[in-house]
Amino acid sequence: MNIDRRSVLRGGAGLLAWLAGLKAAAWAQTHPAQHEPPRKPQSQKSSAPQPKGGSVSLKTPDIPKLPYKLENGVKIFDLVAEPVKRDFLPGKTFDVWGYNGSMPGPTIEVVEGDRVRILFRNKLPEATTVHWHGLEVPIAMDGVPAISQPLVLPGETYTYEFTLHQHGTFFYHSHMAMQEMMGMIGLFIIHPREMYRPRVDKDFGLILQEWAILPNNTIPNTLSMEFNWLTINGKAGPATTPLIVKLGDRVRIRFVNLGMDHHPMHLHGNQFYVTGTEGGRVPESLWYPQNTVIVGVAQARNIEFEAKYPGDWMLHCHLPHHMMNQMISMVGPMAHVGSGMHTGMGMEEGMGMMRQGPALSEEHGPGMGRGMGMTTREKPVSSMVGMEMSEKHEHQGSGTMKQERKRVPGFPQDMWIPMDEAVVKPETYGLAPDWSGAVMGMMTLVRVLPPDLYNKVASLMWEP
Repeated sequence: MNIDRRSVLRGGAGLLAWLAGLKAAAWAQTHPAQHEPPRKPQSQKSSAPQPKGGSVSLKTPDIPKLPYKLENGVKIFDLVAEPVKRDFLPGKTFDVWGYNGSMPGPTIEVVEGDRVRILFRNKLPEATTVHWHGLEVPIAMDGVPAISQPLVLPGETYTYEFTLHQHGTFFYHSHMAMQEMMGMIGLFIIHPREMYRPRVDKDFGLILQEWAILPNNTIPNTLSMEFNWLTINGKAGPATTPLIVKLGDRVRIRFVNLGMDHHPMHLHGNQFYVTGTEGGRVPESLWYPQNTVIVGVAQARNIEFEAKYPGDWMLHCHLPHHMMNQMISMVGPMAHVGSGMHTGMGMEEGMGMMRQGPALSEEHGPGMGRGMGMTTREKPVSSMVGMEMSEKHEHQGSGTMKQERKRVPGFPQDMWIPMDEAVVKPETYGLAPDWSGAVMGMMTLVRVLPPDLYNKVASLMWEP
């Protein structure tokens, strides 16, 4: 008898779905529906129930939450993998992959002890699966293709179902490596049955990602090791949405990182404690004050602090190259006379592979940097990109002085390009003029506001 692989996979998927249905039915018979905590009307800002014990609902700026329906005590979510268009900055729209029309995917927010069923549908042009990062689930639910489940082919569905006995900051993502680099990740937050002590007044979730996108292109180069776009929740500064906090609030910020680089996340003007990892809550005896925490690849880090200093405080990755947008080699010429050393070379050049010309030609000279597939000669130089815009905001004396500065080795380095009007939103109300020039790449603001200004901004944030 001839049995092709696809038939086996489909048969296995049907068997697993049937078994999961039996298990869910048995569970529902022995576990009557529990009383749901009161909820605010569904919206992007508040779509999850308040956990028992008073834990606050998570805020995920620029990312929606995934709604659910309750049937026989089971919370049922519909999750759809699909291509997505995402604006990193106004006018900078890119083709990425995500879930339910969002990249990163919508946040799943649940409570320890919940039974969840995720009805997953694949609308991508290739096979995929979903892995629940850090969750202790049955092997059939782990989401590793061929190891724990069959591939979910284009147009197919798969049911994930499990009971949550953990609490903390987790996330879901494709278990196909290049799909992860296309953006396929989302937060999976499990609140504890009883709230953490000390309690917090604000709870934020932030996903850190990096991208290699060539000029005049919209598709990430998932093979690249050099990144020129850095985002928080799918937005690059200054389009990232500031975190709004009232003076005196105790604040939790949850970082999740899924990419190729680690990110030392630094908060200005405040000391914090690391209170959780991707494995769960950290015992209080292990807390110690910090103001920079490294969020490694595939890790989560929760920080908590008391917002006792008013101001608009920077929160950003402290890697210098991660504090700018659309980086293109090279910044300042290494030498203004002569050719200097190549930067941003392609893969073949960086490995010493000759493509044309004699072995001793200048083209094959030494070079630095991990390329994105184009040499410096083939792409614009960032020292010229934005120069005219930058000079509009500079007042550095006469034209003679401007000519003199061009002779300074290394000039130019940083461009000052505010775009306040392009990124205005309720959360930016009251910021100083030209604030956006200081926020680029993997950067955002924690705005600790006095009561009057906080109330004004809050009134603008909430729809009538």
